[in-house]
Amino acid sequence: MAGSDSPRVVWFAAWPVTAVFVLSNTATPLYVLWQERIGFSSGTLTVIFACYIVGLLGALPVAGVTSDRIGRRPVLLPALALGVVASVIFATATSVAALAVARLLTGVAVGVVVSAGMAAVTDVAGQERRRLGALLASTAMVLGAGLGPMLAGVLSQTLPAPTVTVFLLEIALLALAVLVVLRMPLRRPARPAPTGPWIRLPSVPRANRRELLLGVAVFAPGITATSYVLSLGPSLLSRLLDTDNRIVAGLMAFVMFGAATGVQFAVRRVGVRGVLLAGAMAGMAAMAGLVIAVHQASVPLLLVTAALAGTAQGLGQLGGLTLLGETVPAARRAEANAALNTGGYVPAGLLPVLAGYLADAVGLTAATTVFATVVLAASATGAVLVARTAPQGRRDAVPTAGALPRRLGLSRRQ
Repeated sequence: MAGSDSPRVVWFAAWPVTAVFVLSNTATPLYVLWQERIGFSSGTLTVIFACYIVGLLGALPVAGVTSDRIGRRPVLLPALALGVVASVIFATATSVAALAVARLLTGVAVGVVVSAGMAAVTDVAGQERRRLGALLASTAMVLGAGLGPMLAGVLSQTLPAPTVTVFLLEIALLALAVLVVLRMPLRRPARPAPTGPWIRLPSVPRANRRELLLGVAVFAPGITATSYVLSLGPSLLSRLLDTDNRIVAGLMAFVMFGAATGVQFAVRRVGVRGVLLAGAMAGMAAMAGLVIAVHQASVPLLLVTAALAGTAQGLGQLGGLTLLGETVPAARRAEANAALNTGGYVPAGLLPVLAGYLADAVGLTAATTVFATVVLAASATGAVLVARTAPQGRRDAVPTAGALPRRLGLSRRQ
């Protein structure tokens, strides 16, 4: 790997994040196959999906604090091993219980990566490339999340063993990630003995709570929208839109996270306020489009909706990570990332499950309409919060650490 003084090392450091997030959504196009083989309802499907959220949320209170105290590498390596175990279980699954366990372990691995892995990217980037570190950490996440279902859709549609082949490939990707982590220029934290519990609800210093709130206000509705598309999107395609082609399902997820990836590079010189406002607006547009798509049974409109949902998640995620990366001390960085993701993944796990069971009771169209209305309202609330908190008319690029609180209108005296 390149030396720590080379920008290339930051790109290498982002690979473990990408590899784990490939696994996070690989199962998306395959759920229809498992439903046919095993037999389970939309409600059960969303519970399987939510096991991922449970594992992730269970890891966040541990991974962030532990990583900040003992270092990134000792936390990341076990997470990659869990990813391999989850891949094996997916490839051999013959029951709902096996799928649930695989999703749970995947969630644990992702929970570690969104705290320790993304913090490692920022650490490797260093103070002088912190903006690049935040950008690559965020885009690595959504790029992997989009690649997974696309690979699964194509491989399962064109090769034998449709629920096996893609997970063999994922094991190879995770093995490469292990090599990257082993060679990453990371240092063990050199600080006095830690105080406080090792397991606790992730948080940020009191001075950074406003930044965390702003990030969560936009990120949470965005990732909730993408979670719905991932969990029930294939069902929408097969039941409402009369297609069960797994490539189409994978393409929908790839379009969603491709948009999330591309938009983050497109707005890298836009101020944080503009990024967050754009994310909230994209979330509102996505939910309005989702309602129209299901009522009109339109595949093209559903793809547009998926792209808008990905845009909302990508912008909310980038804005939140930038705020925290620029202002939170390095000793609390992984925990801060964990706090942001906790705020996002709680509704992302709960609301799609409720929508899935509502779909079993009243139909997928009605349930989707209710879900979209709730998330649209949340996105609108986030937009109002950002608009009222941040100053008007600023179009600067993402600011430096010293200027950030002033440009956001976040006086420390507030």
